[in-house]
Amino acid sequence: MATAVPAPGPTVHAHSRYWVVPAIRALAALAAGAVITFTRDAHTAAFGLIVFGVFALVDGLATGILSWLFAGRRLTRTLFAVQGAIGVVAGVVALALSGGGLGLFLYLVTVWAALAGFLELYNGIRERGRDAAARDWLITGALTAVLALVLLFIPADAVLAIGLFGAWAVIVGVFQGIGAATLRGASRPTADARGAESGS
Repeated sequence: MATAVPAPGPTVHAHSRYWVVPAIRALAALAAGAVITFTRDAHTAAFGLIVFGVFALVDGLATGILSWLFAGRRLTRTLFAVQGAIGVVAGVVALALSGGGLGLFLYLVTVWAALAGFLELYNGIRERGRDAAARDWLITGALTAVLALVLLFIPADAVLAIGLFGAWAVIVGVFQGIGAATLRGASRPTADARGAESGS
């Protein structure tokens, strides 16, 4: 899992504050997964749209704004800003149209997962070997893209669809939490080295 992130070196950079981004995203995903897990009797389309809407809004804001502040390359920050904007739009639509039914839930989550998954996967592939977070982006993007594919082919059943989203949220939340802890540890030697250089 994320514990295999390579140590920072001449070509692999661990940005000292970036770990905050996956930490907040992990909390948002785990909260959504917990709400879905512990309210099994309430898995209606309206419930799914509200949970997804709140999650997408928080995740989108964290991904877009904090990645712009803390991520590395400009193109990486731009792509995450776009990904965050997609999440915010999807969240607002889900909350505004929470009575839209199962079709809207499936459409919104599938489109969001396809777009967000592709952007994060692309960032992971493009920055592999250059950024310590790239492996986490690659895996999270792949899992999100898989969610989109699965939702395309499942039967139109609210309990199943919302349960799958909840399972994805738990898996990704745990992974991102581990990734945040790993990135925080990996960034410390870099920060210490910079402090030593500035003090010498």
